[in-house]
Amino acid sequence: MVSQTHASQLTLPASEQRDHIRGPLDAPVTLVEYGDYQCPFCGQAHGILHELMTQLANDMRLVFRNFPLTQIHPFAQRAAEAAEAAGAQGRFWNMHDMLYENQDALDNESLREYAAELGLDVDRFGSELTSGVHVPRIREDFASGVRSGVNGTPTFFINGRRHDGPWDLRSLALAVNRARAEPVSAGSRPAGRRIS
Repeated sequence: MVSQTHASQLTLPASEQRDHIRGPLDAPVTLVEYGDYQCPFCGQAHGILHELMTQLANDMRLVFRNFPLTQIHPFAQRAAEAAEAAGAQGRFWNMHDMLYENQDALDNESLREYAAELGLDVDRFGSELTSGVHVPRIREDFASGVRSGVNGTPTFFINGRRHDGPWDLRSLALAVNRARAEPVSAGSRPAGRRIS
């Protein structure tokens, strides 16, 4: 976990046109996570965020952006590409969950098995991984994170403001509830959701 003494702002606001969004259209709070599928801390956060979404189902939407730390996590980039390839077939969140639930098996063969398990067109999935069609999207996510001050994973932004405190369930729930009580800043809440 990374912390700073000042609050950083999200430089690329959440958008239904580009982001994978889980949650209700009218949620007052948007939590953006920059994550890495091979990062053990992101794996811990995944369970916490799942519980948080269950508790605050009507009050929060979740946005996930790729921030693969390839120097220390050699499978993170390909896993991010697999999630995006699944998203191209309308199954982003299914693959996202599967990758976090199977962090110890992110090799190419396992990714293809997950694609088959999710009922994806495995030939299309494999072709997109081979050709790197989703690499620009992942680079865009990564660059937006760097511009927003992200230098480790997981990093969270709540209504556009970096959350520098602890990210256990209780702390995140308190932060989301505080954000819910504050006026929403322009661009921090997307107008819709993508269910991919």
